Parts: sequence; C-alpha cells; structure tokens
Amino acid sequence: MEVGEQMSEVNSDGRGKMWHLDQTLDQPLGIEAGQVRAMQTNKALPLSVTLQLAFLSLGVVYGDLGTSPLYVFQSTFPGGITDTEDLLGAVSLICYTITLIPLIKYVFIVLRANDNGEGGTFALYSLICRHANVNTIPNQHPTDQKLTTYSRRNLTDKSYSSKIKKILEASYVAQQVLLIFVLLGTCMVIGDGILAPAISVLSSVHGLKVAHSAFPQGFIVILASIILVVLFSMQRFGTDKVGFMFAPVILIWFIFIGSIGVFNIVKHEPTILRALSPHYIVKFLQKKHLGGWYALEGIVLSITGAEAMFADLGHFTTRSIQIAFVTIVYPCLLAAYMGQAAFLTKYPDQVYDAFYNSTPGSVYWPMFVVATLAAIVASQATISATFSIVKQSVALGCFPRVKIVHTSNRFLGQIYIPEVNWILMILCLIVTAAFKTSTQIGNAYGIAVVGVMVVTTLLMTLIMVFIWQTHPVLVLLFFLVYMSVEVNYLFAVLFKATSSGWVPLAVAAVLLTVMYVWHYGTVKRYECEMQNKVSIGWILGLGPSIGLVRVPGIGLFYTDLAHGVPSIFSRFLTHLPALHSIVIFMCVKYLPVNTVPQEERFLVRRIGPKHYWIYRCAVRYGYKDLHKRDDVFENLLMESIASSIKMEALQANDVEESEYASSIDNVASISRAETPPSSLPSATRLNIQKRVRFVSSSSTNSESLEIRRAAPETNGAGTGDTISYPPEDAGVNQQLNFLWKAKENGVVHILGKTRVIARTGSGLLRRLTINCVYTFLRKICRASDVIYHIPQESLLNVGMVNYI
Repeated sequence: MEVGEQMSEVNSDGRGKMWHLDQTLDQPLGIEAGQVRAMQTNKALPLSVTLQLAFLSLGVVYGDLGTSPLYVFQSTFPGGITDTEDLLGAVSLICYTITLIPLIKYVFIVLRANDNGEGGTFALYSLICRHANVNTIPNQHPTDQKLTTYSRRNLTDKSYSSKIKKILEASYVAQQVLLIFVLLGTCMVIGDGILAPAISVLSSVHGLKVAHSAFPQGFIVILASIILVVLFSMQRFGTDKVGFMFAPVILIWFIFIGSIGVFNIVKHEPTILRALSPHYIVKFLQKKHLGGWYALEGIVLSITGAEAMFADLGHFTTRSIQIAFVTIVYPCLLAAYMGQAAFLTKYPDQVYDAFYNSTPGSVYWPMFVVATLAAIVASQATISATFSIVKQSVALGCFPRVKIVHTSNRFLGQIYIPEVNWILMILCLIVTAAFKTSTQIGNAYGIAVVGVMVVTTLLMTLIMVFIWQTHPVLVLLFFLVYMSVEVNYLFAVLFKATSSGWVPLAVAAVLLTVMYVWHYGTVKRYECEMQNKVSIGWILGLGPSIGLVRVPGIGLFYTDLAHGVPSIFSRFLTHLPALHSIVIFMCVKYLPVNTVPQEERFLVRRIGPKHYWIYRCAVRYGYKDLHKRDDVFENLLMESIASSIKMEALQANDVEESEYASSIDNVASISRAETPPSSLPSATRLNIQKRVRFVSSSSTNSESLEIRRAAPETNGAGTGDTISYPPEDAGVNQQLNFLWKAKENGVVHILGKTRVIARTGSGLLRRLTINCVYTFLRKICRASDVIYHIPQESLLNVGMVNYI
C-alpha cells in the first residue's frame, strides 16, 4: 500500500497521520504531575506563635490605619466647625465606618478568602480563576490542578453557582471586565504607595508648625521631602533589617493615642460617648445635606490602610491579624477619634491641627517623635505592599518585567524593586511639593482607598458564589450593604476630582493602560507562537541527530509552549550547524496559585526514543515565587531529569517500547508524504535535508550509538570527533552518567529575541497598541536573560519577528 493510501485511511477524522503521531510522542505532563505531587498539610500554629505574630503584625499591617487620626478631622471639616453638634454625627460616622468595613468586612469575612495564606487583589482573582475558566494566562493545562496548592471545590450542575459560572465562562466581555476590575484595584494599591507616604509624613512633621507657628510651610514641605528621600533610599536594605523595630513603635503609638483619647474624653466631654448611637449619623446627614455628603471624603480617610490587613496576610496568619485588630487597634482608634471630638467640642477653632492641639503639653514632644516614626513605619508598609502586588502582576503577565530583589533569606515576601521604588519616590515628592498640605493630599488619597475596597467587594461576591457557595440571600445582602456604603463614599471623594482628586485617577489611567496593553501583547504573542509551532513528529523523523551535528553539552530552549516545538528551534536550525547532545524544551509557567512547592516545580518527560535525548520540561511558579537561573536551578533540573530516567526504568514495559519503535519507524515516510510545517522556512528544510545525509554515517550497535561530527561539505571527508551515546537498552547508571557528563560540558540557555509587529491590514488601534505602546514597553523593561539571571557567557539569543 502506498503512503498516500495510508494517509487517506487516517484522514477520515479530518486530521493527518502526523497529527496522531504528534499526540503519541508529545503528550501532556499528566502522569508526571501526579508523580511529583508533594505531601503537604497545614498545621495549626501554637497560641504562643500566633500571639507573637499578632504583635509583629502591628508594625507591618496597621501602620497606615493607625496614623489616620493625624489628618481625619481636618479633612472632614476643611472650612471649620460651625456647630459642635456636627461633631457627634461625624465621630459616629467614623466609628461605624471602622466597625462596618475594617472590622466586619475585612477581619471577619475577607481574611477568610485567602489563597493558601496569601491575600490581596490577585489572590482573590487566582481563586476565581481556579474555580471558573476565566484564566487569562494562556499556557495552562488541567494537569496543573494536581498541585498541592491548587485547591478548588466542585459545583453541582443544578446549583445557582454553576449557572453563574457558566454565564461568566461563556462571555468573553465579562471575563475582560473582570480582568480590568482586577487591574484597576491593583492600580489603586500602587496609587496608595504614592499618596500614603506623602500624607503620613507631611501630617506628622506638621507638628513642628503647631508648636512653633513661625516655621513657614515651605520648611515643613522640605523637611517632609528629605524624610521621604531617606525612606525610599533605605528600601534596598529590606524591611527585615529593621522589622523588629516596627512593632514596638506602632504599639507605643496605639497606647499613646488610646490613652490621650481617654484623657480628652474624661477631661473635656464625657457625653461624647453618645456618638455610639447611629441616630446622630442620620441627624448629621439630614442637617448638612450636601455638606454632609462632602464630609464623607474626610471620614473615609479613617479606614485608610484597611486593605493592608488582607494584602499583607502572606507575612502572618488570619488569626494573628484578627487578634491584633480586635484587642489593640480597634479600641485604641475609637478612643482616639472620640477623644479628639471631645476636645473639639470645647475648642472648635482648632480643628485644622486637631491631633497635635488635643495632645497634652507634657507629652507633646514625645508624641511628635512617635508620630514621625509611626508615619515612616506606615509608609514602609504601604511601599512594601506595592512591591508585592507589582511582583504578582509581573508573574501573571500583567506588568512589564522588572528587577525583583529578595532582601531577606527568612521571609520570602520581603522584596525590593528598584524601578518601582524610584518612580514611587519621584511621584511622592511631586505630590508633596505640589499640594503642600495633608488636606489636599487627603482629597486624592480617598479615591485610591475606596477604589480598592469596591473592587474587593466585587471579587468577594464572586468568591462567595463560586467557592463558598453561600446562600443567595446572604450573597445579595453582602453585596447590597457594602456596595451601597462604598459607592456612596466613592461618589463623595470623586467630587474632589477637579481639585486634587484627579491625581489617583490619572495614575490609575496610565497604569491601567500599561498593564492591559502588556497583558494583551503577551497573550497575542503566545497565540502567534502556537500558530507557528513545529510538529515534534516531523522533527524526530529526521533521525537521532535531527539532521545536524550533535555536540557535547545541554541546550535549553526557552518557550511559552507546553506542547509542540517552538519556532525558535526552527530558526536555530536555519543558522547553526550543530545541536547539543541533550536538548530540553523548557516551558516556564506561572499558575494562579500563590506558590508551587519545590517538590512539584519541575515536570519532565522524554520526547521520542531514548537515543534522541530530547526532553520537555515544565517549570511551574506561583505569583509569590522567585525564579532564578543559577547552579542550584540547573542542579535541580538535572535531578528532575535523573528522577524521570529512574521512573522510566521502573515503569518500562514491552508494549510501550514497541509502540514507540513502530511510531518512529513511520515518522520518516510520513514526513516525506506530508508538507513540513509552514512555520519552518524553506531554507531550514533544505539545510536539514542536506544534513540528514550525515545521519546515515552513524552506526548503532548493542554497546553504543555514535553520531559523528560532519566534515565540512566542501570536501566531504573526515570523520571528526564523536559523541558516545548510551545504547537504547542502556541501564540507568549509563544514562545518568551521560546526563551529568553533558552538564559538565556546559549548559547553553537559548532564548528568542522577538520583535513583535502588527499584521498587515490591522486596524489603527491595534497598530498603535502593538507597534507603539507594547513595543516601547518591551524596550524599556528588563530583558528575559536579566530576569532569569543567565550569565552572558552561556546565553544564545535567536532573533525572530512575530506578526500578530
């Protein structure tokens, strides 16, 4: 029977025999994923450890929330207090806002929606992606669900959760809207990193002007700017160097503001406790009308930093953060705000500097020192949270590549990002110099704070539907209560968009554009790579030498593809006459989980028969993990391949070997009958076909398989050096010796240096997005070899052009 007739038999399903052969040779890493699954269990921490973490969380989590009393009342009453009865309504609003959002929403609800102990906007998004097929990371596979950290719950087909899930999965627009909301929440957190240091430091330093009115405002601004420069310059040393100083400072701060608050209540107006009745909230809003609405923009500053309880959860535990808030933070904040309100009932004209004016003279300067230190600690916590969320964005393909430095060997989450740090510092100095007062900065800060909370409420609603499968009535109650409260606050702060509120909106708009364009370009580049991939069956049909000279060493071809041969390989074949003795197609994958255990990081599978020595390796990371190419990484990779060889030896059987052998015997005839992949240039096909002649000079026997170095084509003579491959039936030790010897000969990292261009005929918006914005971002971001820490002496870049 002729080859064409053979192919017609298998084409009844619309697919060629090469496709079926490719599925046999290059299967998903499902079996391997099951073999490497780690045995991990979550153990409850002892009470003593939990209490220690609760103490330490004061310095990292609650700095921003704790320093809010510095500027809340002056932002709530920027025009002064005309009626002391308004103080009852304002402080009642503050108390119930702190109770409703930080206490009930975050401490008792949102903290439960953690991703294996990790919090933040992307943690919620990763949970949703695992339970609904809305993941925007392109190279995912069902085998990734076998990860220990890939926890999920199954839904019954008839449940309301399943119906909503199907609607979301079927709507591309809904998925993109969800992604935009997540990115918007991320942008708002970064906006916090700009505004929080400015308002905290400026408010604390303003105590000098209260004590000595002769100090000009310009001096206060310069002093605050100097402190900010020092603060950002110290980031490269890492928070772990001064970590144990943070908690005592904030603890002393809470004791001070709580004690002074109780003192002012007893001394000035004990009846201020009437504000605990919500009646005064209604009375205040009815009386002030639009003025009460404007006051909300100042009151919302009392919950700045509430999002940090969730964003910084990865450093602590849910229980420790809950204990710290309920026992220390919450009562001290209520006492501080009521104490200031009690003072202002007697001295309403001193509302502009209410915090320092209400501080007794005997403790004024100690309070000034503690306030300045607390402001710096609060700024540090916000900056660190910004670093963490940028790292998560980079890992999930939503932010340009930046340099990430781990500053602590003990704490994985403590990182430093130079580019982000200096940009934050410049923008923070501009904001401080431009607005000069904490009141003006507070107008802008409120938008960033409420924006994050609205996004969190939306994501939490989906969490309650897909994961917790909460009763619909409770889900609706949660959504209506918190959206009504937070949207009211959002509209209130948006009224100041024409003055200083435009700052976070402008920052969010720029960041959202950058992040969405980067994500869009990354996805389209992956789709282009998928279209241009080469069939592994056709490549193996060229013989063990792949039509080239095999030289000692290991070649690592980096690719985003989990299946198939990347186009970088065909480009490599076009220009280089030799191939390494061991070839590894390495796919670096980022999964919607916070971390991938080391035992489950590498998935390795051999492609083709043993004597081809071609492997596929999937290296999997979570959004919290650090990836670094060094000797440790290479050794772990070699150990994973060695484990794969050992596993093959244990699982080998005659049936599998005969199937492989029969498949490879037919590759050459099929590759001649079918047209090679269009992604393989004609010049490449000609070069390979010419080089296939040298495969015939190879000799195979029971002892070894030798692939000779080809002599130059000009004379066609000479045998050259040889590589002694283990025989096909070689034992495990022979294969392992060959593997480690190849590593000793050198590992070459082969990366594609790709230029991305919009296809001819693309619309104007697409051309601007790809050719201008995305291309510019790729030029200014860190190169892949820098991110992977690949030494230049072992790096090989292969230039390519992708049309998308």
